[in-house]
Amino acid sequence: MLMVIRVLCSILDFGMVFPLVMVIIVKIRIMRKLFFGIAISLTSLTACAQENKIVKGDTTEISVAQDKFSEIGTMELPAAVTKAIDTYYPSAVINKAFVNNSQQYRLEIVMEKGNSGTVYADMDGDWIDR
Repeated sequence: MLMVIRVLCSILDFGMVFPLVMVIIVKIRIMRKLFFGIAISLTSLTACAQENKIVKGDTTEISVAQDKFSEIGTMELPAAVTKAIDTYYPSAVINKAFVNNSQQYRLEIVMEKGNSGTVYADMDGDWIDR
């Protein structure tokens, strides 16, 4: 590239242009190196500036018990549960009933129009969101 600039300057007889062009080219190269050097150092500094926080204190373990429901007969349901079904779902028929160790009941019901679903209730007939 420098050779091309020298040839052009000698052909056109620009005695003063060649040194100016050389100064501009050198400045561009320096600025490019400076720019990339700053960019690389900033990215490396931000990556190293992250703090590792160690939290000391009490740890709490939370264990969720698996709700294993056992099937029971619909006649074994508490009166409060059957009353809740009759109150909120008057056209529903209890297809299957299940109970877990916490006395929570899973009821598979079928509605009059053929719609089916599963509802959960506790032994007092209160609904449980699942």
